[in-house]
Amino acid sequence: MPPEAHVDPAGIDCSQVVVDLEGLRRVNPQRFEMEQLTAVVRLDLERNLIIAYKDVRDDEFWVRGHMPNYPLLPGVLLCEGAAQVCGFFSRAAGLLGGDFVGFGGMENVRFRAPVRPGDRVVFVSKALRLHPRQTLFNVQAFVGTTMVFHGDIIGVPMRRSDGRAQEG
Repeated sequence: MPPEAHVDPAGIDCSQVVVDLEGLRRVNPQRFEMEQLTAVVRLDLERNLIIAYKDVRDDEFWVRGHMPNYPLLPGVLLCEGAAQVCGFFSRAAGLLGGDFVGFGGMENVRFRAPVRPGDRVVFVSKALRLHPRQTLFNVQAFVGTTMVFHGDIIGVPMRRSDGRAQEG
């Protein structure tokens, strides 16, 4: 049985974009194949809630091989999208130091329905714990009104100058 939804997915208005792809890029470091968000449609700092979406395209790198003739968005990319939503919220709200928010871990993750090219995945993320050294968010993802994913995402501040040689 899925958990109770943080918001009614039928009431989410994805036409009211508050942060577009360029705005996401100003905060999140992921690029190219690893960009897993299209836009933010709600950023509610008082309720510690963010709603964003990803439009799943049929030309994405994984489509050809996962699974041939029946492409399914890999669960690891749903997890990455969830982490990117949480990272954006943490940085936009000024909650963590560092250059960006790193993926610190996941707990209680469940995949409830397939996601396929042409779908719009809507991520609803609610902060459960906000601390300068670590955040914890509960994220739910929907296609239409169907919950396709839920889990807890841990975020940690990261710095690019970690002392290791940079690859060029």
